[in-house]
Amino acid sequence: MRGVGRALFAGTLLLVAGTLDIIYGIAAVSDSKFFVNDTQFVFSSLHTWGWITIILGVIELTAAFSLFAGGTYGRLVGIFAASLGAIGALLNVGGAHPWWALGIFALCLYVIHGLAVLGEPETEM
Repeated sequence: MRGVGRALFAGTLLLVAGTLDIIYGIAAVSDSKFFVNDTQFVFSSLHTWGWITIILGVIELTAAFSLFAGGTYGRLVGIFAASLGAIGALLNVGGAHPWWALGIFALCLYVIHGLAVLGEPETEM
């Protein structure tokens, strides 16, 4: 079956990202001094962004476990998350670290392809 290794890799990335999002969200909600509080937010406050980050982290964790179990939900969320990561990386190409951004873009494309072909039978050459 094609794409199993890449699906495992994408699940691991979702697991790490989900865990970090939950940690960052808890830090934002609990008035930690980890974040600077004198910034201006376009949408609400740091507490709101903390709860949004916690919810996104939980969605990423459930998608990772779904992907490990072979579920379609994990594939769809993984493709969506990798697509957002690829768009974000392309937007950062003009920044301070263009080669890093291109590497992240290539990694996102690798994950998207692996999740898109997951489950197809192997073709003989």
